[in-house]
Amino acid sequence: MQLDNVGVLGILLGVIARFWPVWIALAIILGLSLRYKKRLGLYGHLFDTGVGIAGLTICLFWLFTAIFADVIAPFDPLSQFLVMKNAAPGAVEPDSGMAFLFGGDRLARDVFSRMVFGSQIVLVIAPTATLFALMVGTTLGLPAGYYGGWIDNVLSFLANLVLAFPVILLFYLLVTPGIRETPIPQWLAGVFFVFPVIFFATLFYTRYRSRPGLLAVQLAATVLVGGWVYVGLVFDADPLGIISIEPNELNIFVAVVFASAPGVFRIVRGLVMDIKTRDYVAAAQTRGESPWYIMLWEVLPNARGPLIVDACLRIGYTTILLGTLGYFGLGLAPESPDWGTGIKESSRLLRLHVHPALPPVVALMSFVLGLNLLADALREQSLKD
Repeated sequence: MQLDNVGVLGILLGVIARFWPVWIALAIILGLSLRYKKRLGLYGHLFDTGVGIAGLTICLFWLFTAIFADVIAPFDPLSQFLVMKNAAPGAVEPDSGMAFLFGGDRLARDVFSRMVFGSQIVLVIAPTATLFALMVGTTLGLPAGYYGGWIDNVLSFLANLVLAFPVILLFYLLVTPGIRETPIPQWLAGVFFVFPVIFFATLFYTRYRSRPGLLAVQLAATVLVGGWVYVGLVFDADPLGIISIEPNELNIFVAVVFASAPGVFRIVRGLVMDIKTRDYVAAAQTRGESPWYIMLWEVLPNARGPLIVDACLRIGYTTILLGTLGYFGLGLAPESPDWGTGIKESSRLLRLHVHPALPPVVALMSFVLGLNLLADALREQSLKD
């Protein structure tokens, strides 16, 4: 069957038009940020360099794409249209009259829609898993660097043990089908997801222990919210049905945290060993402050610059790892629109059809590029500070 085609210009204009909510959101956010950048602290300083503006714009583009995916994508990412199998870019779907802007894949699905919805998966898993890895690494790195001795030796040995293992093989072992059927991922999730609760409970206790009324409210909120999220993520038993995670996503999440936390631990440990020799730390010790108060309220704030830069880079690494897992079929479900799976599916017919592989590749590459540019801008700013 001969399909109508909108042509190259039609494809270009169609793509630009489909992203209309992203352009509006970018214009509003960037416009307000430029106007009030002097009041926005570190975020505002990103607009002092072209690198910072470029990195932030790319990252915001994909963030808004994930938020408005339902509006941007013309088709459901899982819907199949038999006449559109391996359709060329710009081919018009006969029933709806809408174009497959980037063509169809070997299962007759819209490549453009799958690329758009794939951003949701990346923007949920990569930053969230990195945040949990930061929590785990920071919570363990602070006492290791501050106390030293046997605590440092034990924790450093465990971190080095994980770091010495090949990352891809480690991911393979944690998300392989044989492991998925065991409770190992859930056990690891139960350990990792308790760290944010411990971190914030300790943070509030060390700061407000002299104000028991306020402390009780903060600890209660931490336990309630943390317990709610914990039950939803680990046991998929959120009574409100708001927080849930698929088994495949949980396995990937645990694998990312397990592989990333030791790297964060080493960075935090090194920063703490340097900062604890500063005069303001000695002054806090002289005032009689507790060790955890000094770690959380004197040392950690002065280590935030390198940690923010590392977080941006680590999200990029996680995005690449997600793509790699999807390519090897070890990521999400086979029908998932994540970018790695999209690259895998299209690579099977790469000699015949190049167009299905390009959108997820360009999407993954551009997002990681934006994160790297953002990290470079943040690094420059942290050096100035």
